[in-house]
Amino acid sequence: MAYSSISFNVSDGVATITLNRPDKLNSFNREMALETIDALERCMDDDSIRAVMLTGEGRAFCAGQDLAEAVAPGTLIEEIITVQYNPIIRRIRGLHKPVIAAVNGVAAGAGANIAFACDLTLAAESAKFIQSFINIGLIPDSGGTFTLPRLVGMQHAFGQMILAPKITAKEAEENRMIWKAVPDAELMEQATALAKQLATMPTKAIALTKEALNRSMANDLDGQLDVENELQSLAGRSHDYNEGVQAFLEKRKPVYKGS
Repeated sequence: MAYSSISFNVSDGVATITLNRPDKLNSFNREMALETIDALERCMDDDSIRAVMLTGEGRAFCAGQDLAEAVAPGTLIEEIITVQYNPIIRRIRGLHKPVIAAVNGVAAGAGANIAFACDLTLAAESAKFIQSFINIGLIPDSGGTFTLPRLVGMQHAFGQMILAPKITAKEAEENRMIWKAVPDAELMEQATALAKQLATMPTKAIALTKEALNRSMANDLDGQLDVENELQSLAGRSHDYNEGVQAFLEKRKPVYKGS
């Protein structure tokens, strides 16, 4: 599929999805959302892809929804969520590969919550995160009411959602909303290096770890202990486990295949 609103490339086992509407601060219209969904599905189906990086072109990561499209005659907000945002979040969380967000600028509304849904988020120090929904009389979507309180607690999540402060990348790091804030000039270098590192790791175990964390959200301790037993048994039968043990015993660097 040829894309017009995103760019997609694969190198060294890393697929990079770049939101590419810089004149609109990479705000989502239907076309860009559907292309992003398609690209995430390609990442899911292609075994040569072992890590995914999501970023934005220009001075923004993603400013959320393109409001001009949202208020077009006949457009329903629930349809936008059903067709665009819920599938993106479900694919990011369901992808059995690590997803890194490289937040190069403002991440507002759905853009912020998509960044928070990724497995590891790096942000340029000049970037800002804004729960901007309240400014147009909406509630947070794109998983924000699920993810944000688990990152910062109920009071801080409510404050961000109702008062819509601009949270700097450094504040986001200090409040454990993201993995790391980095100098602007180093963002893509550091994010790419991290993605390449993950792509050479035992990505079968990474996928199972991600699944365990997803399932922990709805489990009590006993239930989660059973999940760990189930998934550890799968990890223990993998090529990567055998390779890791043999490499340790032979005092050599392991070569993982993600299987």
